[in-house]
Amino acid sequence: MKTTINRSLAIAGICLAFPQSSPALEFGGYLRSGLGNSLKGGGQSCFQLPGAQTKYRLGNECEQYGELELRQDLYTFDDGSVFSVDGMASLYNRYNRSLTFNEDNGSVRLPQLYTQWSNLPALNGGSLWAGRRYYKRNDIHISDFYYWNQSATGGGVEDVLIGDLKYSYAFSRKDNLYQKDYINRHDFNVAGFDSNPGGALEFGLSFIAKPDSRDAHRGWAVTTQHVQKDFFGGKNKFALQYGEGPGTGLGYTGNVRLDDSNKSYRIVEFFDWQVTPRFGGQIEAVYQKDIRADGADQNWISLGVRPTYAFTEQFKLVTELGHDQVEAAGGTRKLSKFTVAPTWSPKGPEFWARPEVRLYYTYATWNEAAKRAANELAKGSALSDTGAFGTARHGANVGLQVEYWWK
Repeated sequence: MKTTINRSLAIAGICLAFPQSSPALEFGGYLRSGLGNSLKGGGQSCFQLPGAQTKYRLGNECEQYGELELRQDLYTFDDGSVFSVDGMASLYNRYNRSLTFNEDNGSVRLPQLYTQWSNLPALNGGSLWAGRRYYKRNDIHISDFYYWNQSATGGGVEDVLIGDLKYSYAFSRKDNLYQKDYINRHDFNVAGFDSNPGGALEFGLSFIAKPDSRDAHRGWAVTTQHVQKDFFGGKNKFALQYGEGPGTGLGYTGNVRLDDSNKSYRIVEFFDWQVTPRFGGQIEAVYQKDIRADGADQNWISLGVRPTYAFTEQFKLVTELGHDQVEAAGGTRKLSKFTVAPTWSPKGPEFWARPEVRLYYTYATWNEAAKRAANELAKGSALSDTGAFGTARHGANVGLQVEYWWK
């Protein structure tokens, strides 16, 4: 709490130090909250396959979560550039847990606190930034999968226009709040390659320097992404990723104790559609292959779809079907999950319209290999013998949830 107060005072001091010739204040946020129960009795227990990096989230989120963001333009210079400060506070609390903040129950964090000098003529409209920031995040909404995420505590130069291309560089020491070690990381991006009508390519390179530790190694990762606009009324993204050593984290800094004999490959394909004002959705496919020197190789496949159809301007039916499969030592683990959710959406019938208030029923089934892995790697989870569904290999939850975001 003392650290939070000190940071707040620092922001206030910066605000007072600059003339308020550009007083624009932006306020944004995100909220999901609700309650749920297992049909076996007791609180809701969410379904995620051990070894899978994500889970399909509709009717399968077991926490209250909120973000509140404030961005203040402090000064607009004569050349049109703007100096700003941005801060965000987040709250996380698991279902059916007291509001005590620790790793098991919940947390209050400052995931963003940074300054930015944007629209600089010397950088052809680019910007300079420093601090803790959500930076160049790419995610799949239905599984909450941030497959290419360069968020960091550091600084950089962003979107410098040279010709038709935009170049960015970021140096960071910590790429997420839970990373324990400070590690030098360099991220390079170039975007704006027009590949076809409505389509563009972007390339990224991450280099992770060797930490000052005898058993640590350096690593690297590359990403190529194609974005196609106006695809069935929505947008398509296709990404190829490869990493070695600590670069096997791909979108993040991975285990620094892995050398370059450890490799990871990933293919990501997903798109949104809105073919009519009332029929929309999102579909995804992910494949990842991990090669490890200790023999702990695994292949992860994830396939999912969330279609929505609105019967009226404010009432729609949302469904979601997701399947995860992990080939690893001990057998091939499988988990399939289905959710149906009658939904009230006062802002309209489109897929992305929020807020949404949902009643949901979620059913999941898994195989014996998934149960064995859960017993070993995730004791007490929904798939384990000590979880909400005991020795069964299927289970169901019901609940109510609201989701809302605003800017």
